Amino acid sequence: MKKIRVGVVGVGYLGRFHAEKYAQMNDVELVALADTDRSRAATVAAQVGASAYSHHRELIGRVDAVSVVVPTSAHFQVSRDFLEHGVDVMIEKPITETLPEADELIQMSARSGLIIQVGHLERFNPAVVALRDIVKHPMFIESHRLSLFKPRATDVSVVLDLMIHDIDIILNFVQADLDHLHAAGIPVISGEVDIANARLEFKNGCVANVTASRISAKNERKIRLFQSDAYISVDFAQQMITITRRNGEDHGGPFAGLEITQRRFAPGDALEEELKSFVQAVATRQAPEVSGKVGRDALAIALSIMDQINTTNRRFLNK
Repeated sequence: MKKIRVGVVGVGYLGRFHAEKYAQMNDVELVALADTDRSRAATVAAQVGASAYSHHRELIGRVDAVSVVVPTSAHFQVSRDFLEHGVDVMIEKPITETLPEADELIQMSARSGLIIQVGHLERFNPAVVALRDIVKHPMFIESHRLSLFKPRATDVSVVLDLMIHDIDIILNFVQADLDHLHAAGIPVISGEVDIANARLEFKNGCVANVTASRISAKNERKIRLFQSDAYISVDFAQQMITITRRNGEDHGGPFAGLEITQRRFAPGDALEEELKSFVQAVATRQAPEVSGKVGRDALAIALSIMDQINTTNRRFLNK
């Protein structure tokens, strides 16, 4: 079978990993990399055996598919340029800055039969994959995604940087439209919101309490889900799921009538699985695991959270 010609646009911290993963795939030919910093592109290209360019449009005509790993403000323009020329795109999250931009890309891909996959990485975390057979109609969800401060990705709020991962996971499990939301957040170190909390109320009755911070004293990624037959706790970093269920038995212990089980997973490579999924979608022309619409749905809630936070903060600042 003919190898799929792939390129990467943006080879900073994350884009470099995209290039390395593609270079190791047997069914892919990593053809070219582009970065506005030509020297950086050349350095990474030499490591992975690809050509280097300083502008993304120089990859058009050379690649069948591309990873777009540029700042969020450039997602729309770069992705549109490739879709206009018949190239499938893997866009790092969030899909775009605005919903009209996301809608235009989705419409372009639908008209031309092209693939858009959005980089919601946690969908490929082994713990999340395992939850598909465990989580059934959750009624309350609580998530915490806390991170030590890193200067990168501060061009967007913590909602679009970190919280959007959990928004996507929650939407995937709840499978219902949002009814109401209440949100608060503040900038502390950067010029954007660095810590935020949102309460999401869905039309099926499920409630989710979501917290994200990039100014924490520790790294933590946890989610807890409550449903009629179980309480499920997930530690993404430790690849651990703890399930508490009723079993009707009393063994005289501290948890009478409850059965607690744990499932531990070997650390997986979520990025590798994500990119393999994209390549598979390109090869088979099947819908990707995380489509443009999925990315758009997560973005819609993230932007609504930010609208409420910004409105509240302006009110307080004007007092």
